[in-house]
Amino acid sequence: MNKVFSQGRMAAIIVIAVLIIDQIIKIWVKTSMFLHQNYKITDWFYIYFTENNGMAFGLEIFAKLFLTIFRIVAVILITWYIARLVRQTEKVKNGYIACLSLVLAGAIGNIIDCVFYGEIFSESTRTQIASFVPLGDGYSDWLHGKVVDMFYFPIIDTYWPDWMPFVGGEHFIFFSPIFNFADAAISCGIIALLIFYSGYLNSLSHTEKK
Repeated sequence: MNKVFSQGRMAAIIVIAVLIIDQIIKIWVKTSMFLHQNYKITDWFYIYFTENNGMAFGLEIFAKLFLTIFRIVAVILITWYIARLVRQTEKVKNGYIACLSLVLAGAIGNIIDCVFYGEIFSESTRTQIASFVPLGDGYSDWLHGKVVDMFYFPIIDTYWPDWMPFVGGEHFIFFSPIFNFADAAISCGIIALLIFYSGYLNSLSHTEKK
């Protein structure tokens, strides 16, 4: 790869592109839809506005703050790792850098929500659409913002047959998570790493140990 389009520039382009797309979608949803409002695109695809508090195990402020700080630390480590790879003399595969860049971009995208959205947006509710507000007049504090999610794919929406034990007659949705573009970037990056670069990861770890 020539100097005009180096691995470092490729990584930067991927990260910037994902962040721009992610934030455009989130800001549009946040400032155009009521909380839990949805648009039906097809029977198996909805734009469904929800927000993720980022809580863990039912804990409140501590869990949220810890999760946000953990994400920031993870981003710093991934950035350092990518920078180390692109600067070394023996270059790694471009696809490997691209996958890592997708994971990095997705993590940064969700960090932006957590760090800034609480300070710059009014609260989204079922009766109020959020808007930009002066810094500090938002619905929450720094590092306590909510992550905006909107992609919903209920590919199968049905009920279990009555004759089935334990779950008979209960509502069943295949693939019920609601996610955002940043989440998709992280998932695609990790899945591609596992499918296409698992052996490559092993070879890299063995090389570094020598």
